[in-house]
Amino acid sequence: MASIEVKGGKKLSGTIVPQGAKNEALQILCAVLLTDEPVTIHNIPNILDVNKLIELLGDLGVQVTRLDSEGSFRFQAKALNFDYLDSATYRQKAASLRGSVMMLGPMLGRFGRSRIPSPGGDKIGRRRLDTHFIGFQKLGAQFNYQPETHWYEVEARALKGTYMLLDEASVTGTANLIMAAVLAKGETTIYHAACEPYIQQLCLMLNRMGANISGIGSNLLKINGVDRLGGTEHTLLPDMIEVGSFIGLAAMTASELTIKNARIDQLGCIPYTFQRLGIAMEFRGDDIYIPAQDHYHLDTFIDGSILTVSDAPWPGFTPDLLSIVLVTAIQAKGTILVHQKMFESRLFFVDKLIDMGAQIILCDPHRATVIGLDKQIKLRGIRMTSPDIRAGVALLIAALSAEGTSVIDNVEQIDRGYQYIDQRLNALGAEIKRL
Repeated sequence: MASIEVKGGKKLSGTIVPQGAKNEALQILCAVLLTDEPVTIHNIPNILDVNKLIELLGDLGVQVTRLDSEGSFRFQAKALNFDYLDSATYRQKAASLRGSVMMLGPMLGRFGRSRIPSPGGDKIGRRRLDTHFIGFQKLGAQFNYQPETHWYEVEARALKGTYMLLDEASVTGTANLIMAAVLAKGETTIYHAACEPYIQQLCLMLNRMGANISGIGSNLLKINGVDRLGGTEHTLLPDMIEVGSFIGLAAMTASELTIKNARIDQLGCIPYTFQRLGIAMEFRGDDIYIPAQDHYHLDTFIDGSILTVSDAPWPGFTPDLLSIVLVTAIQAKGTILVHQKMFESRLFFVDKLIDMGAQIILCDPHRATVIGLDKQIKLRGIRMTSPDIRAGVALLIAALSAEGTSVIDNVEQIDRGYQYIDQRLNALGAEIKRL
């Protein structure tokens, strides 16, 4: 378990470029399994979760070629080794990565079968897979779960298009079902589909490969199955979670930052939500400029009641940024209620922030009230452990704003989602050292 040492209280300054979107990358990489032709992907982030999936694809028999341009790879899933799916190595690697579940859809659609061990990921609460497998069954697949070994298996002689109303707008579930349905016979309608930019990007890429998907950007997708898909080239969006994290970081540390090439058109309500926290920003073309602010004031509702920020399916506010909103509010003026509806364990990192001096009341597993310090009191550096990717970065932001030195253990959690985060922030004036 690795650790980082953070010397807080330093103002940062400069320009930072967001990495490629992690959540999009995991879907797009699984989609290369849908064709035997080459697929070239650009702007792939160099992070643990993505690198694990690339390694897993290579072990399965996908030809993986790293291109000269950083973050660019060519994949060709021409001859796969299905015996690998029964190996202990596959079980160990796939179980350590939640994104591996999205290999099921493309392999089921193209080859008629696949299997996966119970996948891992962040320990943020229940993350059920029912949406995936109920959808596969509606397409005509047989589903088998072995509770004693925790294996999930799907098999189908031929998938057939159908109508399905998803029980939740699951992003990974929607991606999995799209990738299965593009090669099914007939028309598939997916209602209550997730419509995040990641899903839109996946659909646009699949259409370039020869798929026939309409309704892109809405929660009602229609997919007319085709016989085969071809190769394509695709560039990942900038990571919206990094963009939001950098906005929160600038406010907490009173830093002047420019976020380059942010794809503002794909950020939805993210900038507006941070503006409601009192954070000033300017849109300069496709860049977001955040001036240094000694103080920022939390907004209220029209009737003067306390502002509530909660997560919701897209185009609502993404749950991945609620941890950043919570930590950013610590040094604002005013009070806010952060309501995490989706995961019941995601707010449990606030005890570390309280130890640092934050005024937070954890009302229940889903709600926390933050009483802003208005920078009248500085947080103090402590030793803490990162429980998941997003909480880890929230703790890093708190440490960068704190007085004194902090140590964050289990930094691998942060590395799962943020590439070279210490080097990139050090280039802006931070002092972060790996221990």
